[in-house]
Amino acid sequence: MSSVGTRLNQLLAEARLGAVDEETAARFGDYISLILRWNARINLTSVRDEEGILSRHIIESIVLARLVPHRVASLLDFGSGAGLPGIPIALCRREIAVTLAESQGKKAAFLQEAVRSLGLSARVHAERAEMLNELFDCVAMRAVDRMAEAVRVAAGLVRPGGWLALMTTEGELERLKDSVGAEFSWQEPTLLPGSEARLIALGKRRV
Repeated sequence: MSSVGTRLNQLLAEARLGAVDEETAARFGDYISLILRWNARINLTSVRDEEGILSRHIIESIVLARLVPHRVASLLDFGSGAGLPGIPIALCRREIAVTLAESQGKKAAFLQEAVRSLGLSARVHAERAEMLNELFDCVAMRAVDRMAEAVRVAAGLVRPGGWLALMTTEGELERLKDSVGAEFSWQEPTLLPGSEARLIALGKRRV
């Protein structure tokens, strides 16, 4: 196993999470190398070192991949950026058809390259997510510009009975819940490893 894959599984063990298999760990190593290479040219993420990408972005995305309910067959990563959390979800949950929505051209080009080089079946939607004429079993999003407004748009792309998955902070969560109104019922949020504020909240759209 590569050094990146070994470190990934160390971090998962420290967070009391199960390890990923050797093949998946190697693909995460390839993904991180790609982020670091492209990040030197375009601003994919403000976290610019391997350890930071692993401990912050990858571990947190793997937590979400494991929280996404088992019957989810389609997932939209809304405002995907560097492919987080969508690419880790595609690596960990290969039964899910993942769509990566990213309207910024250079970031969408990175996603196309990542999908190609990692051999993923995910698709890239290189326009605004609201241009998609379909609904998804789950829509996932991390912090994006004008988050409350974006969450309202994302909520409209969740099918009845489907899930909205928010990677946010304790201080922001109630405001984001309010922005989608009573249409969603929320599970108890899950705190992310190594943080007292960052969390994942799953809301189910009422049928």
